[in-house]
Amino acid sequence: MPPYIITYFPVRGRCGAMRILMADQGVEWKEKVVVFDEWMKGDLKATCVFGQLPKFEDGDLVLYQSNAILRHLGRKHEAAGSDDKEAALIDMMNDGVEDLRLKYIKLIYQDYDTGKDQYIKDLPGHLSKFEAVLAKNKSGFLIGGKISFADYSLFEVLLNHLVLCSSCLDTFPALKSFVESMSARPGIKAFLDSDAYKKLPINGNGKQ
Repeated sequence: MPPYIITYFPVRGRCGAMRILMADQGVEWKEKVVVFDEWMKGDLKATCVFGQLPKFEDGDLVLYQSNAILRHLGRKHEAAGSDDKEAALIDMMNDGVEDLRLKYIKLIYQDYDTGKDQYIKDLPGHLSKFEAVLAKNKSGFLIGGKISFADYSLFEVLLNHLVLCSSCLDTFPALKSFVESMSARPGIKAFLDSDAYKKLPINGNGKQ
């Protein structure tokens, strides 16, 4: 199988979870890096379905929208649930992660200087929902007994929040254990330790 191709800016951003999934699943991918000046010329933007990156290529299949890409990878690599019920619950959890991600993005790009303290104060209320799901499931994953694309998404969002506030998981034992176990998976550990990962800023404006 030819490697996947990601076209994106030189940040972790919206590609963080899909890169972690691919690293964990042991599949190769190539990166086409788009610098901001090139993007502003508009030629590439005009070819994107929604005028946005990332762009993801799987052979002749071209996808946009990061969560659609993540779900596609989940289905291809048996990380999308064992039946329709699990698949629906995984979709639900991924949407919940996306809600938190959007709050984080709003903080980073709009409210960082004035809203960071309040965001961190409000964060336990958001994290508690995921804590409850993980604590109830007992498998170490959000849904069922096997890793899913929603787990990769949650893990990546939690990594970002630990940079924002290193103590944010201290009162959430299930989430803390989840991050530790995900970080220890060989493919993920190797990726997180790599220069390819470390050299990329989390966000495009340098705030984290």
